Formats: sequence, structure tokens, C-alpha cells
Amino acid sequence: MKMRFIAASVALTAVTATALVPLLAQAQNIAVVNGKAVPKARADTIIAQVQKQATARGQQLPPEIGKLVNDKVVTDEILTQEAERRGLAGSADFKQQMEIARQSILIGMLSADIDKKSAVTDAEVQAEYDRFKAQSSGMEYRARHILVEKEDDAKAIIAQLKAGAKFEDLAKKNSKDPGSAEHGGDLDFASPSAYVPEFSQAMVKLKKGEYTDVPVKTQFGYHIIKLEDTREAKLPPLAEVKPQIQQRLAQQKATAFRDELRAKAKTDYKFTN
Repeated sequence: MKMRFIAASVALTAVTATALVPLLAQAQNIAVVNGKAVPKARADTIIAQVQKQATARGQQLPPEIGKLVNDKVVTDEILTQEAERRGLAGSADFKQQMEIARQSILIGMLSADIDKKSAVTDAEVQAEYDRFKAQSSGMEYRARHILVEKEDDAKAIIAQLKAGAKFEDLAKKNSKDPGSAEHGGDLDFASPSAYVPEFSQAMVKLKKGEYTDVPVKTQFGYHIIKLEDTREAKLPPLAEVKPQIQQRLAQQKATAFRDELRAKAKTDYKFTN
């Protein structure tokens, strides 16, 4: 009696396991197309990539994203099988494009690996911020300017200023600088190093409220410059610029890594400097 019970139990277990095999396979696959399984992992990978991109842009995926991706994956499998049936997978063009795609994928994975293993530290960010802060010390100048093409036009504007015309009005009417003309020539606060040498040298000689009484020639044309104000250079707090510093340092590390590999590689190719 006991032996019959054991035998029955074993048989039941075997039947149950056999019945579960198709269900497990179905859970791992989206569909079967012409006898070939379309794995669910393929769709999961695409959804993960789309989710990453959406998160970076501050967006949310639509609720039907799973169905949309599944439709695409199954349709792509159908189209791929047809391309293979026509022998396109054996073409030279396919093989060349596959090699390019292979390199692109591997380089992307290498980049991610480098980012993970050589992540920018808070100490590195602080050091870069301190270095920039030291370089940015000094005075900032708030100036206005009127830019024209001809020296005679600049002289005529200076004559109007001496006759009592408002600098802002003349800038809006005459300046060829599209970035500042509509704001009355206002350039906001900036370090003298932000301008070409001829401009900054003339600007720093002015006192508040003064303007250049002779045109200042630069590569852009002729300027009339007015100094509005000065102040000690200000730097945004670290928390405000930390993302930009992290990105720049990460790019520098990636460039250094690439250049190091280039230097070590045995090749007769000459890179462009």
C-alpha cells in the first residue's frame, strides 16, 4: 500500500512538472514567432533604456509602455526573420554595419565601466571649485557698449552723447550687438578677461558713469563703452555649480583615459592634434 502511494506521488510530481514547463517558458518569452522564441529579457532591456532616458529628461513613461515595447519586439522579430530568409544577414554590408554596432556597444559599456570605477569624488569637486575661485578673484565690471561698423558712426554717436542723448537709447537704436542692444547695451557684470584685450583695457580705465570719448576698435568693429558699476568678483556657491564641475571632471578623466590608451597602442596611424 505504501509503495503504491509513493509511486502515485512520484507520478503526480512528474505530471505537474511537465505541465509547468510550458508555463515557465511562456513567462520567460513574449511570444514564439515561426517556432523561434522571443525572450521577455529583450523587451525588459529596451524598457530599462527608455526609462533611463525619460528619467534624465524628468519625464514619465506612459502606462502602456510594456505593450508598446512588446509589439515592437515581436514585429522586429518577424521583420528580422524575413531579412534572414532573403539572405541579407550574409551580405558584406550587414557584416560591416554589425562590426560598427559591436564597437559602438562595447565602447558605451567601457565608458559606463570607467564612470563607475573612476567616479568624480567630492574632494575632487571641492579642489576644482577652489582652483576656479582663486582664478576668479578680483573686480567685476558692469558696462554698456554701442557697437558699430564704421569709426565715423562711432564718433557721431559720441557727439550725440556729449549733446545729452541717453546711452541706452542710442544703443537700442544703433548697436550691432544683438545680445545687448535691446537691453540698452547692458553687458551685466563680468571679469575684464571676458572681453577682448582692447575692450577690457579701455573699460578698466573708466570711472563709474564715464564713457569712452574716442571709439575703441576691436575685431568686431568700433565700440563706445560706458562703465556703470564695479564690485568684488562673486562666485556661485558650490552646491549650485557642483553638477557642472562633476560633468567637466568626468569628461577630463575620460579624455585622459582615451589619450593614455592611444599612447600605449602600437599603431602607425597619426592622430590629429
